[in-house]
Amino acid sequence: MLLAEGAIDEDMPARLEEALRGFHGTEIWLRSPGGEARAGNLAGRMIRARGLSTHIPAGWACSSACTFMFMGGVTRSVDPRGLLIVSMFTFTSDPAVRRQIEQGVAETSGLITDVARASSRLAVEDNDYLMRMGIARRFLTDIVYRQHAVPTARDPSTRRCLTPEEARRDNLVNAGRPARLIQPARPAQARP
Repeated sequence: MLLAEGAIDEDMPARLEEALRGFHGTEIWLRSPGGEARAGNLAGRMIRARGLSTHIPAGWACSSACTFMFMGGVTRSVDPRGLLIVSMFTFTSDPAVRRQIEQGVAETSGLITDVARASSRLAVEDNDYLMRMGIARRFLTDIVYRQHAVPTARDPSTRRCLTPEEARRDNLVNAGRPARLIQPARPAQARP
């Protein structure tokens, strides 16, 4: 097995690629507080391309972008005391966005437009990724996108730990039944 631990940053896919070069096993154990969403998706695609399984052992947690990395496993499992934690991905934690906010944002509307565009692109990429990994689309709509990007007085959390039932229902955990590789729909051909 390969142990993959730590924050997921933009350099993590390159580190994973290097670790996979000499890896001859079939399973990756994951533990991460999350990080950069696109890097998590890319790492998940790398795991899937190699036909590897992913696992979260007892006492370990896989959160946020790590969840998307986890989804890359052909077979995915979580020990009963392991944690699979989801959160809504946003760009408000991006360091460049934070710096601009801290400076008093003279061009707030431009910043908001940029964040909205980037968030829309990421939502489309996430949906495509879920379909390719065999994850139920309702995982995004009913769980991920219902999370608060910013804590509120009524709900101070921005993350939620999936129950074993939710993880199985939406096909995040599929131990004992390999994930289906779902190809995106092809555009209909025009008939003469």
